Amino acid sequence: MSASPASSAAVVQWAATLDQVAHRALAYLKGLLSPVQRKNGWQLAAQAGDRSPYGVQHLLGRATWDADEVRDDLRAYVVEHLGDPEGVLVVDETGFLKKGEQSAGVQRQYSGTAGRVENCQIGVFMVYCTACGRTFLDRALYLPRSWTAQAQRCQAAGIPHAVGFATKPMLARQMLQRALDAGVPARWVTGDAVYGSDSQFRHFLESRPLAYVLGVTSNYTLRPYTAGALAAQLPKQAWRRRSAGTGSKGPRRYEWALHRLLILIL
Repeated sequence: MSASPASSAAVVQWAATLDQVAHRALAYLKGLLSPVQRKNGWQLAAQAGDRSPYGVQHLLGRATWDADEVRDDLRAYVVEHLGDPEGVLVVDETGFLKKGEQSAGVQRQYSGTAGRVENCQIGVFMVYCTACGRTFLDRALYLPRSWTAQAQRCQAAGIPHAVGFATKPMLARQMLQRALDAGVPARWVTGDAVYGSDSQFRHFLESRPLAYVLGVTSNYTLRPYTAGALAAQLPKQAWRRRSAGTGSKGPRRYEWALHRLLILIL
């Protein structure tokens, strides 16, 4: 059965529109990865060669698309091309500095990006690392109780009524659950003390089961010690300094305990 001229024309028009959408999304992505200092609509539009920010604003604010479905498509692509049974899932949070009180989840809170308490949003992210490469896999916006306790404020910001308060480790557990249920192959999970100090988060990993390396704070209780007191008992030769890459404030270092007992306890 041959297609009518009218339907063929519609397909051609649809294909052309699809190219425009893909171009817009690609231009937006390139703008985010560019050295442009401020990633607002005007700056990203100028980086893409547009005369106005309307195209970028339409993509982000008015175009109809589902962020969770995009995430699921990305996850399927990642599993196909980067999937590895020895893969590592990394959870961490980062801050987005803001002015004003309208952005969802914004309040004065500690931001690791700024290294201090600032007016900001906090996002929890999950990254997938394998020998084939690494990429972001999931994300969740942290909503403080100052937001979830105010239904009208949440409604004004477009936050669904069903969204309640969840700690950062709870958000990380939800992301890990989604990834593992979708068949993302992984052997390890790693994160900082925000997650390592949460016993429910560790119990969740052990129930899957997944090996993990998680940080804890120095005052975390390891009866009859604290983690700091136990670490202080180790000789200087039990530690080795490692590079954790370059951060926003220069090289990041951490001390790695070679002592088997401390590693087992943590």
